Amino acid sequence: MTIQTRLVEYTHDGQTFEGLLAWDDTLAGRRPAVAVAHAWAGRTEFEAGKARALAELGYVGFAMDVYGKGRRGRSRDENAALMTPLVQNRARLQARLGAALHALHAQPEVDVARCAAIGFCFGGLCVLDMARCGLPLRGVVSFHGLFTAPGNTAGCRIEAKVLALHGWDDPMVPPDAVLAWTREMTEAGADWQLHAYGGTMHAFTNPEANDPDFGTVYSARADARSWTAMRAFLSEVLA
Repeated sequence: MTIQTRLVEYTHDGQTFEGLLAWDDTLAGRRPAVAVAHAWAGRTEFEAGKARALAELGYVGFAMDVYGKGRRGRSRDENAALMTPLVQNRARLQARLGAALHALHAQPEVDVARCAAIGFCFGGLCVLDMARCGLPLRGVVSFHGLFTAPGNTAGCRIEAKVLALHGWDDPMVPPDAVLAWTREMTEAGADWQLHAYGGTMHAFTNPEANDPDFGTVYSARADARSWTAMRAFLSEVLA
């Protein structure tokens, strides 16, 4: 196995974006692809590592970019300044996600009929919106994602299968928000699953998360369990 990577530059609405593609060059032909939506800091080594890990599983991994080439946050304030305008304008966010998926589809390694997306924190919200607005995906996986409905997809049917991996003690997504999300998914006709991990807070897959006052704490147990759940889900939807 030899994992290769390359940067993929693309433009949307007059702005340049840059994702990272990862694939196993010992595998011949087009293969299923999994886009990775980044957390609120922007596309970092964390998402690049997930793209490479997906390539090791036989997929084409693609760490997406929805902020713009080179745009990264280095503090909570900077992260919030990058994320908040997109959370407040979900149509704009959804258009950027569609552009990223289009760039992935254009890669010669990719079987465009077999694509999925995973996302972390803000990226979890992103992949849920990809499903909500009907982008051509077989499935999406939200890791400790935000569940807030976008407000522009009411009445739309969700065709992609949906898996949400959630820390039950996540202060950013309390139980009432989880139940509202389950009602939304059911009303949209989605084939949805929810795995809730007890004693687990936000950002549980990020080894650098260690701020219980802010609500972000790494959990090795939930991290391992959620990755196993994702692997089973992708095996199902991308078969």
